[in-house]
Amino acid sequence: MKPSIPKGTRDFGPAEVRKRNYIFNVMKEVFVKFGFQPIETPVMENLSTLTGKYGEEGDKLLFKVLNNGDFLSKANEEALTEKNSTKLIPSISKRGLRYDLTVPFARFVVMNQQHISFPFKRYQIQPVWRADRPQKGRYQEFYQCDVDVVGSDSLMYEAELVQIYDEVFAKLGIKSIIKVNNRKVLEGIAEVAGIQDKFMDMTIAIDKLDKVGIEGVMEEMAKRNIGLDAIEKIKQVLEIKKLDTLEKMIGASIIGKKGIEELRSFHKYLDQKPTRNKVEFDITLARGLNYYTGCIFEVVADKTHYPDLVMGSIGGGGRYDDLTGVFGLKNVSGVGVSFGAARVYDVMNELSLYPESTNTGIKVLFIAMDEASHKYAFNCLNKTRTAEIASDLYPVPAKMKKQMKYANDINCPFAVIIGETELETGMLVLKNMETGEQEQLNLDTIIERLI
Repeated sequence: MKPSIPKGTRDFGPAEVRKRNYIFNVMKEVFVKFGFQPIETPVMENLSTLTGKYGEEGDKLLFKVLNNGDFLSKANEEALTEKNSTKLIPSISKRGLRYDLTVPFARFVVMNQQHISFPFKRYQIQPVWRADRPQKGRYQEFYQCDVDVVGSDSLMYEAELVQIYDEVFAKLGIKSIIKVNNRKVLEGIAEVAGIQDKFMDMTIAIDKLDKVGIEGVMEEMAKRNIGLDAIEKIKQVLEIKKLDTLEKMIGASIIGKKGIEELRSFHKYLDQKPTRNKVEFDITLARGLNYYTGCIFEVVADKTHYPDLVMGSIGGGGRYDDLTGVFGLKNVSGVGVSFGAARVYDVMNELSLYPESTNTGIKVLFIAMDEASHKYAFNCLNKTRTAEIASDLYPVPAKMKKQMKYANDINCPFAVIIGETELETGMLVLKNMETGEQEQLNLDTIIERLI
């Protein structure tokens, strides 16, 4: 049988993992500097934890895990006969792979509320799974890198999270646009359009704007039984670029006005320090997930700098006042953002933004020409490793050409060659694999050079 992997997943070799770890390390440094602490949650969650938290679209994309053993023994026979998968699933599957890290985090907070101090700031870097159609920048298995704060409704944290986005992408070298909106503003739009009962239908349609355009959004709303007058009103509002103009359009809505006030308060914090990336108000930003209730964010690579780059959002998040409430912990507000690590990785690959250091694993390879030299080289290897230098020794004293080819194949920047003469004199040959330059040095000097 020819080996394969599931669609929407990827293998990562040493070079790819080094690059991904570079991204993670940059993020971790920023997260820790801003006072966030690490946690981890299980790969699987109870389906009851996950369902109903992501909207109708999200629920369809949950990977379900079959019950242990003979999962059909307790299956709903009527649903099985009717081939009704929606009715069948509860009887054959109690668990699912996590769709994101935010809902598991909310569950974690509720279960551990006696052991954490509020406000609680956490970061989490783990894989998630979505049964989405695989395409460029969209996978069924991918890492998310999340930072969240729960236990405070201060808009200081919204500003702080935008600063985290700004600093991470500046350090990675990706020129970005951080888009900002507020779900209360969107609720205000629905109210003035007279479709409060169709709010989720409206946001799901608007969330597809970057994929289908404004005409596609209007068609989607029509399919969801939103009237033509309301659609025309929504279209007019979606063209607004400034808060003052928006306030005139939806100021009659109390919830909409509250959303505008929150955006202004957020800017009073954020604008105290210049950002290196663009921060823009975008009224068309909807974030289709059910749990967002306040400010929402999305990050995209700046097309003015990368006109040929084809990539969706590389980050997103927002305020979720009610998320822990569904697990029994009321009145605990939260806000968080996520980095799409897979897309960030792909963007950096396409733009060649990785530092040279990510291209190498070990720093030096010892090459021995005979058995006696090989044992001596192993002792040298112990000393370089004691000096915290990533190093290795070719396993057998093979021909020079074969060993040098191996050094090149693994992209090792330096080689130390040891033969009979080097063994006698203690002066080893240090070769720069990029320039070809060679020097005769003792081991202590080589270690000083490589540290």
